[in-house]
Amino acid sequence: MSAQQVVIIGGSSGIGLATAQRLLEQGFEVTIAGRTQARLETAKTALGHAVRTFLLDAADGTAIPQVLSSIGSFNHLVLALGSSKGGGAFATVGLDDVRQGFEEKFFPHFACAQAALPLLAPQGSITFIAAVTAHAAMPGTAGLGAANAAIAALVRVLASELRPLRVNGVSPGVIDTPWWDFLSDEQKSAVFSDYAGKTPVGRVGAPDDIAQAISFLISNTFMTGQTIICDGGLSLGS
Repeated sequence: MSAQQVVIIGGSSGIGLATAQRLLEQGFEVTIAGRTQARLETAKTALGHAVRTFLLDAADGTAIPQVLSSIGSFNHLVLALGSSKGGGAFATVGLDDVRQGFEEKFFPHFACAQAALPLLAPQGSITFIAAVTAHAAMPGTAGLGAANAAIAALVRVLASELRPLRVNGVSPGVIDTPWWDFLSDEQKSAVFSDYAGKTPVGRVGAPDDIAQAISFLISNTFMTGQTIICDGGLSLGS
């Protein structure tokens, strides 16, 4: 039996890259797409020549169908697209910033999933990656939470509408990925220390923590319509 094929959009770094690594180790064939050629080349070196790479800016809705068609048919789609836009106190956060957060995260998730439908195996799966801000009450995350909640809302609707294709989601907590690179090393260390103190497991997450959850959702054929909140328990106190 040939290996099942997984396409990870946003697979050149962070959670997407960790997911690619874990799935390759489990015998899947993996294709990653990203918007930066340099990161794709670095990821390919790290993962080995078994992985295929495609350049794709998922915020460019017109490019998505063409790139996915060039990849060909596959079994599973993982959407590991992120945005840092939309954070800040509700009273002062700019509407343009919130709108950009949707443009960079929600709409690409929606468009990529839609464009992939003709290529996905009927018994395959889609895994959306939102964030804990979709489920917790964390001050300063109204804009971020709104975009992530919109993604999380797709899971149950599409699991019902697209059956037997399985649709699930993962909402990560605070994960040590390049998403935090807008902070200096000193600032990031302080922020992570603060979040670790608020998190029942006593640490921030690693990309592979989320990759394990994604692997489970892909592999377990009895899972659909569910969003796993993988946050170390952070949302319990929010």
